[in-house]
Amino acid sequence: MNNLTCSIESRIATVEIQHPPANALSSFVLKELSSLLDELETNDQVRVIVLRGEGKFFSAGADIKEFTTVQSGEEFADLGKNGQELFSKVERFSKPIIAVIHGAALGGGLELAMACHMRIVAKKAKLGLPELQLGIIPGFAGTQRLPRYVGDAKALEMMLTSEPISGEEAYKWGLANHCVEEEELLSKAQELAVKIATKSPISVKGVVDLVNYQYNHFFDDSVHKEAEIFGEVFKSNDAKEGISAFIEKRKPSFQGE
Repeated sequence: MNNLTCSIESRIATVEIQHPPANALSSFVLKELSSLLDELETNDQVRVIVLRGEGKFFSAGADIKEFTTVQSGEEFADLGKNGQELFSKVERFSKPIIAVIHGAALGGGLELAMACHMRIVAKKAKLGLPELQLGIIPGFAGTQRLPRYVGDAKALEMMLTSEPISGEEAYKWGLANHCVEEEELLSKAQELAVKIATKSPISVKGVVDLVNYQYNHFFDDSVHKEAEIFGEVFKSNDAKEGISAFIEKRKPSFQGE
């Protein structure tokens, strides 16, 4: 990989975007991320992924220079669809992905962060979808995900004014799980990742699948699906281990089986 690095320790994979100066999400970066996710999906040594950016930014957005090579509206639509498919893969990934945001997450950078399962932000980070400033609109499902977190009115304000919000505001509006000083970002992400990594990957996947399931189904369908997966998870060896550990008053050791 030319634009990403990945290290694995204690069942946590730390992925870093390294595409200076602003970690722009070029088509090459997105292809590498897709391939890396495919590898991590089948790696039994990985239970949680921490995603961050090198340098001054998480990611300042799509690679605008690539836009000048697009010849038609149809090509531009295809570019959007490719990004949407990748970010849907991120959102539906069976292993939780935690975005660690410093500096800025703008445009495609914020769209990627919103597709992750959780976000930890630096207090002074800037988050926004400023595409209208370029005469275009968000194309990697930003118009659909941002209202989920901050509501329709705030999402419209952010997009129509092109003005970013701070990390503190992102936390206030529900866009971020935690807001800390920049120097505390990685330790906070590590703390959260360690807690998740101790859980059974089978039950973790079940919860992630169900949270995504409810986006496209009515409540009754979703709770029926929950009961179905509840039964499937209960048959796992991890479930037997967890229940036995509770009764025996010891810490469980989940093997993902």
